[in-house]
Amino acid sequence: MPIATPEVYNEMLDRAKAGKFAYPAINVTSTQTLHAALRGFAEAESDGIVQISTGGAEFLGGQYNKDMVTGARALAEFAHVVAEKYPVNVALHTDHCPKGKLDGYVRPLLAISQERVDRGLNPLFQSHMWDGSAETLKDNLDIAAELLALAAAAKIILEVEITPTGGEEDGVSHEINDELYTTVDDALRTAEALGLGERGRYLLAASFGNVHGVYKPGNVVLRPELLKDLQQGVAEVSGKQDPFDFVFHGGSGSTEEEIATALENGVVKMNLDTDTQYAFTRPIVDHAFRNYDGVLKVDGEVGDKKVYDPRSWGKLAEAGMAERVTLACTHLRSAGTRLK
Repeated sequence: MPIATPEVYNEMLDRAKAGKFAYPAINVTSTQTLHAALRGFAEAESDGIVQISTGGAEFLGGQYNKDMVTGARALAEFAHVVAEKYPVNVALHTDHCPKGKLDGYVRPLLAISQERVDRGLNPLFQSHMWDGSAETLKDNLDIAAELLALAAAAKIILEVEITPTGGEEDGVSHEINDELYTTVDDALRTAEALGLGERGRYLLAASFGNVHGVYKPGNVVLRPELLKDLQQGVAEVSGKQDPFDFVFHGGSGSTEEEIATALENGVVKMNLDTDTQYAFTRPIVDHAFRNYDGVLKVDGEVGDKKVYDPRSWGKLAEAGMAERVTLACTHLRSAGTRLK
């Protein structure tokens, strides 16, 4: 199946919301990690989301000039070709983009998609994220309103992060403290500034103690039940039941119970990066340790081309990451739900 059209992406999100499941959103940094994500979705019989962060896009752009737009555009074009060979629908998304990188990342990509739509094509990406969590809420929502109008015109969904997620991702960091919890007032101000779909669809990354990175159980206090308070608080004012499509950030290491509570309260997308990075790298290290004398030319020997050929360890890495993606689909209840 091809990359999801705007209509299919909206249907995917609607089905997730109604069915109380969510799609894993897998960060990729190469064509190989892209294939791992697609394979994981296919083996789980789940549609899904592939996303590229600013750092991932810079890496994809090549170390010679490190251009984010080039990297993101190149991988998206590649994905539009290879995704046709996988029996699932996949949406392309750009991950966290702070204010200082909007002009070098999201705005140019929006312009590329608008030009495509003007020619009667579908957008290059199906959604983009604006991370204004480092700004005041007013400035955050002012910029979000501007980007939402541009996104809607290009048939793209916008993701907004209105309050901080702890930890660090691509150079944006926040302390782990009591500010990591979105309030009903924050949600009401968001609804007032962006509407509830009539000005364009958006996904909301609300904070309920989420932290980027990897932590041992007990180090992060998640309160996914808070999302129900946000839904109800805005519903009482707007009259719209369950008005938000929530995104779960900083989900690595979350318990199945925490994930289940988040799904019950409107989460339709959950980001995975830390766990899939490890799942990709672990088989490579194992391969190198098991084939030390072949991977390296030790004591003047010539090594073994069969084991230092990137394809030998690359296949193992792809399989390892794909398995972790499939597990995520199971945890998020999206396994077996693909659109036919």
